[in-house]
Parts: sequence; structure tokens; C-alpha cells
Amino acid sequence: MRHPAISRRSRPSASAARRPAGEPDPVTSSTEPRTAAGGLVRVYPATAPNGTGLVWAHGGGFAAGDLDMPEADAVSRALAAAGTTVVSVDYRLAPPPAEWAAGMGVAPRGGDVFPAASDDVLAAWTWTLAHAATLGIDPARLALGGASAGANLVTGAVLRMPGAGVAAPALLVLAYPTLLAVQPEPDAALRRALDADPDADRFGPDVVRGMYENYLGGPVDDAPLAAVPGLATAADLAGFPSILMINGDVDELRVSGEVFAASLAAAGRPVEVVVEPGTTHGHLNRPDEPAFARSLSRITHALTSLQTRRTP
Repeated sequence: MRHPAISRRSRPSASAARRPAGEPDPVTSSTEPRTAAGGLVRVYPATAPNGTGLVWAHGGGFAAGDLDMPEADAVSRALAAAGTTVVSVDYRLAPPPAEWAAGMGVAPRGGDVFPAASDDVLAAWTWTLAHAATLGIDPARLALGGASAGANLVTGAVLRMPGAGVAAPALLVLAYPTLLAVQPEPDAALRRALDADPDADRFGPDVVRGMYENYLGGPVDDAPLAAVPGLATAADLAGFPSILMINGDVDELRVSGEVFAASLAAAGRPVEVVVEPGTTHGHLNRPDEPAFARSLSRITHALTSLQTRRTP
């Protein structure tokens, strides 16, 4: 199995050598990225801050990727240059499946199954809320987002927030999300497009189920809702934030996003769905493609449109 454009560099668990997430970090006026929260996050200060912030989770099938891959670093730098302070999450990874090691040269290693990555994303969100003033972020203009598996993690984190007593984000940004362990069949038009581009046809039902079983450390049948947030009901989605969803064009995971978008609309939650023309899965990991800049422009517009809460 060939997984979409992920870093082949292995790294230790993101929890290694961290300070507690609540411990203050040094205040700095530099716009250079810096590690914070005991290694849980990398902060990209805005070049010309406009008060917006984004906590961002990269993708990688829950078992790969890191803060240096373009989907994390290039995205964060581009948004910071546009005025948003970005907090990129170095969440713990599940162990890579054996076929990844064989087919991609990914070194075998241990890892952490659910809920480790979900816990890390929620902790990063909580840390950012607590340090918003120091970071120059208006909490009312603080968003949460992620790409691919990272989009799953941030959506699951929002579902956990009411029970954790944590404030929800002002906006949820989902880039080509995977939200269902049982992947629905694409419609006829998407099926034809996938058949015409074998390199894009990577996310059939067996591949997706295997990815989730690896993430969960077991079968998907009894998976918690936070691990498969696409199954959320209208009751689960009550109070959900506004969502910007950017789907790939020739991407079987698009179906997963569309199912979730329909559930959000049925629950009366505001959701904007964009299919980025001409893209396959993972275009935010390919900065040289024109779609990278288009999607970043969409995200920047959504962030800068967030309004400061005004006290009566």
C-alpha cells in the first residue's frame, strides 16, 4: 500500500521529554517557529498578527507524518505570513503497519493507539486557549483544523470538548478528511475519475478499514465516536462550530467528508464544503501545486472573517 505523501523520517513518541502542558513557556517576540508545551506543539508566530489563531494537526494515516512535512510546516508558515498564529501539534503516532515498512522504507517502530493522538490534540487545544493572550490570539478568533487523519483527530477532539469542559473553537477547518472507518462507495462520476487515475485510487474500503484498525489497535466495530466522528448524529453535533471543509477532487476519501457535511447540514450546523478542482488526496503536502495556494487563501479568508466577541 502506498500512503499519500508523508515524511519517511521516523521520530520518537511526541510525548517524550515533554513538560506538563500547563507549564508556561518563555515569552518571545521572535517570529521564528519555536517548540512549546513541553514539545507537544510548535508555535509559528504571525508575521503581522491580526488576532487569529489556528491549532493544526497534520495527516499521515495516524501512523506517520511529522511537524516538518509540508502539510504541517509549509501550511503553518503560509498562514503565519498571512497574519494567523499557528500552533502545530506533534501528536503521538500509531505504529506503522508492516506493509508501510516494506513498501515505503518506513522504519518499524513502536507507537501509541487511540486515544493517544486524540488526547494530544485536545491537550494542545487546551494549552493554546490558556496561552492565547501570550500568543497574541483573540480566543474568540481561535480555530482548530487538520488534514486527512489530522482532520479526523480535530473533529474527534471537538466531540470530546463538552465532556471535558473545554470551550469549542470558533471554526473547524477540515482538509480532505477521513472520518469513517467503513468507507462508503463513491458515486459513478468519482468512480470513473479514480479509474482513470490509478495513482489517485488509494483509499478503497479495505485500505481505510485497515488504517483505522491499526489506529485503534483492534476492530472498528466498537470504535468510540471520537475515533470515527463521521458517525456523529444530530444530537452529537449540537453546538458544533462552523466548518470549512476542503475536499480533494479525485479522492475517494471525499465521500467520507460529504457524508459528514450532510450530517452537519441536517443538524443545522453551518458548513461550507469546497471541492478543490483538479486535486488528488493530500494537496496541502505539495506546495508547488496551484491548489496549495488556493486552499490556503480559502483558509485565510475564513480565519480573518472570524469576529471578536463583544461584551454587551
